[in-house]
Amino acid sequence: MPVEIVTIPCLRDNYAYLVHESDSGETLLVDAPEAAPIRAALDARGWRLGRILITHHHDDHIAGVEALRRGAQVAGAAADRRRLPPLDIALAPGETVGAGALTAEVHDAPGHTIGHVAYHLPGAKAVFTGDSLMVMGCGRLFEGTPEQMWDTLSRLSALPDDTLVHSGHEYALGNIRFALAVDGDNPALVARAAEAEALRAAGRPTVPARLDHERATNPFLRAGDPGMKARLGLQGAPDAAVFAELRRRKDVA
Repeated sequence: MPVEIVTIPCLRDNYAYLVHESDSGETLLVDAPEAAPIRAALDARGWRLGRILITHHHDDHIAGVEALRRGAQVAGAAADRRRLPPLDIALAPGETVGAGALTAEVHDAPGHTIGHVAYHLPGAKAVFTGDSLMVMGCGRLFEGTPEQMWDTLSRLSALPDDTLVHSGHEYALGNIRFALAVDGDNPALVARAAEAEALRAAGRPTVPARLDHERATNPFLRAGDPGMKARLGLQGAPDAAVFAELRRRKDVA
């Protein structure tokens, strides 16, 4: 494979991702919750880290940056640079960073935090969403509004069907329990629940997940579905209002 993506469990339930292009030998990292497991993954493969992409400022996504940045460029959102480790590359939404199959498109992704960004790598058919779009869920709204997060999710959902979603945490089982509570008649969701249970029982991550599977089963991407609105008693409500109600229910579940 010209591009290899390695999922690295960190801390209690975080994920970091190494993306390696074999033709060029280049390697990038998305988020750095802690240095030791990331360095071990690099050493085991003989890879040299060239770039670190940061999704947002929370410590469980940046704590390992300083220990790993020697010889690597650190990139993150220019608008949030005061809360990030020192940036070598300050990025704005719509810009790109990198080259070849490791070219990353920067997407504004506010909601979880105001300065959150996501990185879409078309050459790897991958999107790295941090704590915005999660497998079977979405991040809590610590700083942004429901309208901002719904806009973020809608734009990410518009990426190609076969895009693989790499989110920042292993939250799928908890997210699925909530999804079944609000969308339990969805046969695709029931099937995914069984698949996720089997993966976790085998000690395997539920990430990445195909975007078209997320659209069919993730309740936070289904806020515009008339059936979802009816189940919530929100027939005719704006999509963002339905999303807000789903997020409210998840927060108190």
